[in-house]
Amino acid sequence: MTQVLRPLSALFSQDDYPQILVGIAEPDDAAVYQLDAKRALISTTDFFPPVVDDAYDFGAIAAANALSDVYAMGGRPLVAINLVAYPDDLDKSILTEILRGGAEKVKEAEAVIAGGHSITDPEPKYGLSVTGEVATSAIIRKSSAQPGDRLILTKPLGTGVITTALKRGIAGEAEVDCAVAVMSRLNRKASETARRHDVHAMTDITGFGLAGHGLEMAKLSGVDFEIAFDRLELLPGAEDFALQEVFPGGMERNREYFSQWVDAGHNLQRYAIELFYDPQTSGGLLMSVAADRADAILAELLAGGEQAFELGTVSDGAGRINFI
Repeated sequence: MTQVLRPLSALFSQDDYPQILVGIAEPDDAAVYQLDAKRALISTTDFFPPVVDDAYDFGAIAAANALSDVYAMGGRPLVAINLVAYPDDLDKSILTEILRGGAEKVKEAEAVIAGGHSITDPEPKYGLSVTGEVATSAIIRKSSAQPGDRLILTKPLGTGVITTALKRGIAGEAEVDCAVAVMSRLNRKASETARRHDVHAMTDITGFGLAGHGLEMAKLSGVDFEIAFDRLELLPGAEDFALQEVFPGGMERNREYFSQWVDAGHNLQRYAIELFYDPQTSGGLLMSVAADRADAILAELLAGGEQAFELGTVSDGAGRINFI
């Protein structure tokens, strides 16, 4: 992707656009455009094909996923635009439910849908373009993790294997319901907690899995992460499906690319390592937190209903992960 974006970086030099505080030159969860000395806009977009069977749930999950990039930057969503691809021969009532699911999730975020665009496509796809706001002094970047920090994640892992098991017809109703509840939950409370406690760095865990998004933080911060498998919280059924090798294709692509910067403990079984690369949909926020603040943040997250857990630590390094 870096090679693909290189021509754009040449066209839009940071020196020529100083109001772009976060852009393609320094990858992060969303773009940030400075309005004045105190305020900035956050801009992001995301869309994808259905990950679950229920149309309403798909809309809610896709909306929560798109909104998450604003929360990962420490911002507040303001306005969303629907992005729709839909087949001509598919019942339009399904699209109505997709849009309803997305709209109610945007309303839950106290933002508003102000328009949209649709195209005809053989495969349904849905998502949002989202504009948010953030105080320039409160932007949370991926690139500020510090040695000695502790790592906290705010949602359990395993959405990739659960949704793949659903597609194969082997996932149970309770397992799917739990995954849907996690994927459709906003990262709003987690982001607000992070802002109150001045976390050093943060990102959301999505298609690159914990490995890929963790490595982005580590590399941009110039540190190493140590993450313990026995500290990870997994969705019900995720470990069983992983043992059966029920993974989406993205897991293998993630492993092939990111494993060059990952050291995996020899005592870990194959399925455990693969869960580390499992692509997530609308995953939680990964926070790098000062050691003396971690307990307070974790307690507040749990008290607020978040499924948060501590999974590792940050050390001096050059952008690697030690998975033990």
